[in-house]
Amino acid sequence: MRLPCGLWLWLSLLKVLQGQTPSPPTLPPPMQSFQGNQFQGEWFVLGLAGNSFRPEHRALLNPFTATFELSDDGRFEVWNAMTRGQHCDTWSYVLIPAAQPGQFTVDHGVGPGADREETRVVNSDYTQFALMLSRRHTSKLAVLRISLLSRNWLLPPGTLDQFFCLSRAQGLSDDNIVFPDVTEWSPHTSVC
Repeated sequence: MRLPCGLWLWLSLLKVLQGQTPSPPTLPPPMQSFQGNQFQGEWFVLGLAGNSFRPEHRALLNPFTATFELSDDGRFEVWNAMTRGQHCDTWSYVLIPAAQPGQFTVDHGVGPGADREETRVVNSDYTQFALMLSRRHTSKLAVLRISLLSRNWLLPPGTLDQFFCLSRAQGLSDDNIVFPDVTEWSPHTSVC
């Protein structure tokens, strides 16, 4: 009689523990005074952090640009271009303004049933750097991504620290942070 009671207790405890998955950290608010007209233009993506990135992904990330074009209705059309050898990979999406300035929903141009994604500008001085945070909700998990953007290859002092602190505040480790491999890259626009 003790064995069935012990088994029942163990199974009940297991079920309770499975229901106690830690809740994800709260997202930081978007910038208080976001100015879309100052944010638009070309940015270099100097770093990415995310819960889907692993150390082995570092070799896959090449330098790339993100160009944000503001439309009259407050949407941003975003074009990305990444060089891979002599080829240029491009992709685009639209950022649709949400209730708060600097916060957007992402339209990837796919039909109904697509994963819901939200993004926000967490911090920017508009002329040198920006930090963006995105969260995409799939049927099974939330995919988090933090982007470190720069207008050029030089970051102002403390920006990298902000990027690491924001990443850690979202529960990410150094293994979840990747930087593009710039060893054989030059910023020529002939490919892209």
